[in-house]
Amino acid sequence: MSISASLMLCGTLGVVLCLPARAETVESFYKGKTVTIVVSTGVGGVFDLTARTVAKYLPKYLPGKPTVIVKNMPGGGHVLATNFMFNQAAKDGTFIGLVNNGMPLHQVLDGRGVRFDAAKFNWLGSAGLSNLMTVAWSTAGVKTIDDVMTHELVTAATGAGSNGFIYPNAMNIVLGTKFKIVLGYKSSPEADLAMERGEAQARAGFSLSAILQEHPDWITDKKVAVLVQAGAEREQQFPDVPLMHELAKTPEQRRMLSLISSPVSLGRPFFTTPDTPPERVAALREAYAATMKDGDFLTEARQLNLDIKPMDADRVTEIVEETINVPAELIAKAKAVLDVPAGGPGAELAK
Repeated sequence: MSISASLMLCGTLGVVLCLPARAETVESFYKGKTVTIVVSTGVGGVFDLTARTVAKYLPKYLPGKPTVIVKNMPGGGHVLATNFMFNQAAKDGTFIGLVNNGMPLHQVLDGRGVRFDAAKFNWLGSAGLSNLMTVAWSTAGVKTIDDVMTHELVTAATGAGSNGFIYPNAMNIVLGTKFKIVLGYKSSPEADLAMERGEAQARAGFSLSAILQEHPDWITDKKVAVLVQAGAEREQQFPDVPLMHELAKTPEQRRMLSLISSPVSLGRPFFTTPDTPPERVAALREAYAATMKDGDFLTEARQLNLDIKPMDADRVTEIVEETINVPAELIAKAKAVLDVPAGGPGAELAK
């Protein structure tokens, strides 16, 4: 065989060998696969229930109809699961994350434990949003946020990246409230139980939809007093409860507290890993969007008291980028305000 013929044969074989990889469609990739939704909260919360309901209907719209399961990964104030999605989860479209909406802000304001870049995740959309509430148990002797200016209130939280820490800590430093934050609870339900059994007196950064889904009796039986909201507008159900940034005494305080409240607009955001092939990202986005419109999904969500207000991938991505690209001057001021030394006021480890 001549050299030219040999080269031609090798080239032909190379093309043939490459064909299977190039010919693999999204459908053929997902067929027979398992897709895992990693949730940064424990079992039983509104994030967990949202993930499990989405997992039930997503395969209907994802090419290849893979099996979709949910894995709970609480810990580190939601940082554990977010780090896992960035560093350890396969970057092939078989992992989806649902983490606390404060993670992008935690990345730029605090950074403790962060080994991820939220801008590099492929955001799929959000299941909805509602304001984050700070509540006090009825026996705490606290009725309004003004009471916390003079009355110490023991508040249960998971980790430094959690809403349960961020919001009361910000109010302590910016407004002078007296939340005594106890960190170290393994999950939000565990922190809730701590308040119910008297270990703590309050919970912060708890979405209204989560309260109504997980603990409706807190509201109907007046077991808690709602002290303050974090969000852009007051919830219709609580028109007399102030927004956190409305408590500001100066324009700078207002900008600071508005920045800290910004994650609320992300709701319950879903995403997949960095470097996932674009065609699979597109398929996941389309399947997620279709799930959010599925009649059976919406009916089941209503039965579960899940507040579904879908937001598309483009808008979620835009909010994340706006948060991460906040002007350096404002970030520096916010860091200075929120930087509490270990053992400093406002936070102590649970024993």
